[in-house]
Amino acid sequence: MTWKYLPGQVKEYFQANLYFAECSNVHISKLRQLFGSAVPAFPPKFYLRMTKSMADERQSQLEQYLQKVTLDSNITSSDVFIDFFRKLQQDTFKIQTQRAFLDVYLADGSNIRLDIQTSDTAERILEVTLCKMGLSRELIQYFSLFFFQDDDGALSVVKKVAEFELPYVSLHSMKELYCKLGIRKWYMDPSLDALLMDCTASLHLLYIQAIQEVKRNWVKPTEGQMQELEFLQKNANKVKFLELIQGMKFYGYVRLNPCICDYPEEGCLADIYVGNNEINCCIKLPTNKTKEVSFKIDRLRSWQVTFLGATEDGEEDTLELRFEYNHSGTWQWIILYTKQAFLLSSCLKKMISEQMMKAAKEGQNTEIKMPESTQNSKKSRIQQKQVVHSDFVSRKRCLVRPNEDDPVFEKIREEDL
Repeated sequence: MTWKYLPGQVKEYFQANLYFAECSNVHISKLRQLFGSAVPAFPPKFYLRMTKSMADERQSQLEQYLQKVTLDSNITSSDVFIDFFRKLQQDTFKIQTQRAFLDVYLADGSNIRLDIQTSDTAERILEVTLCKMGLSRELIQYFSLFFFQDDDGALSVVKKVAEFELPYVSLHSMKELYCKLGIRKWYMDPSLDALLMDCTASLHLLYIQAIQEVKRNWVKPTEGQMQELEFLQKNANKVKFLELIQGMKFYGYVRLNPCICDYPEEGCLADIYVGNNEINCCIKLPTNKTKEVSFKIDRLRSWQVTFLGATEDGEEDTLELRFEYNHSGTWQWIILYTKQAFLLSSCLKKMISEQMMKAAKEGQNTEIKMPESTQNSKKSRIQQKQVVHSDFVSRKRCLVRPNEDDPVFEKIREEDL
């Protein structure tokens, strides 16, 4: 079992251990005292000996329950939830609270070694690391921790670390994957760079990440632009370097590993770039020709992450992300089969939230229909025309196409992916 595909590590904990079912009553009671009906009813227990099918059903109910609880960021940031989830993580992997050292890597390969407690959350570790670098506290929100793999220079961003997650425990659980913990900027709109230029520490973080993404061919400068970048890098002109690179293709995007998609037909290989309000797919057709397609975020209505189970050889899990897209006035489903489905889902949510914030600042009177579970949230005041829902299907099953006449068919959002 691994951590790398999961929404806030919900599935890992439940597959590893049903401890949650036994210790949750006290915490659920406390959460209900604090948040009332926002905390859903806990699934009933089986008091007789469970068969395998009953155990699987119970596990599925528990997975879905914790997903619903984590819809509300007010709940996930509460001390009651964090204490509960901390204990759950540590007990699952049998790691007690003790002093430890943790390396946090920067984009240029350098690292900062922290003296931590194994029970420190990602939010705490991020804050300590960035403050140690001299970053202004008000700018911490523009960065996040990520797990990534670097295989012979081929960087793969595995997932964004949830704020309530324990990075030390997560790394322990995924040690066979040889993952590292690193800091990257966490916004999808390249224009937001301007807000970080005046701080020396944030400027440096943006600069070294941009350099590495050019080296790895994530950003696509022209030959002339590349010469300009090399000149500015040689003279260590960080501000001019970032100002120039902002206008280049795929700057500010997250690149996913090559994956399989069903558009324009089944079995096509695709390179995926997500950012600047689009999913950009460079698709290799069966004819060996390539086709570049841009799926704009404002024409996307919903998406769903599905865990399909292990591959036929049983060596790794399979995930898909499907999204409902308005193509020439007709809604259709596009499917991407990618191990980084939850990372992609996080990016989609981030782009949506940035659009909403931008609309609010510009005073636009727009409207969005939110899932029922978040309609009463104080943080759901911003409204926009687009309808956005996402879901996580936790195990292999037959997928039932939702009623096309009902735009509100999913109610689970991917929070803190």
